Amino acid sequence: MSDSRNITVAAFDFDGTLTRRDSLLPFLSHFSGMFRFAMGMLRMSPVLSAYAIGYLQNDVAKEKVLKYFLGGCELSEIEVQGEIFAHAILPKLQCPIAMKRLEWHKNQGHLCILVSASLAHYLDPWAKNAGFDHVLASRLDVDSDGRITGKLVGGNCFGEQKAKRIKAYLTDQGEYSLYAYGDSRGDKEMLEMADFAYYKTMPTDGVE
Repeated sequence: MSDSRNITVAAFDFDGTLTRRDSLLPFLSHFSGMFRFAMGMLRMSPVLSAYAIGYLQNDVAKEKVLKYFLGGCELSEIEVQGEIFAHAILPKLQCPIAMKRLEWHKNQGHLCILVSASLAHYLDPWAKNAGFDHVLASRLDVDSDGRITGKLVGGNCFGEQKAKRIKAYLTDQGEYSLYAYGDSRGDKEMLEMADFAYYKTMPTDGVE
């Protein structure tokens, strides 16, 4: 099957796969400051609880949280802080074994894409530094004044959205063989479309 395909693609989830934990809440804490973040999490606890018990969908809960913490802020401010967060904080969250697997794919000349529900505004600079070829992630919507609305452009890059965005991106890439790495139900559809799927595991073959 793979003999007829002309490129190999490696799609990595971010939170819990390339990192040891979630990255969105640390970013919101970084952006807001510890006190405002703590107060905000208290205010958002009914939303988070409703999501935890399945009363609110992932994207609805996420947009409510984003609107509370980031709503009304200028996109340029988010991007400045995203750059700082990408270089100062995210390296501390990285999973060494996963990063070695990424390095292996890069050394093989594979097309490496980052596919995440987390915000592109800090993943873009991190992924560029890590050597990814492309980022598919959630992006904040802005109003006519360039201020954050709390909505996400095209929805949350989670579940079916991950698979759809990968397919759309690879449409012009020709035939391909796909490796996919994930750790949660948000990666299910991405893993199902892969030729080689790794769920909560990171192979060590070929990794020094």
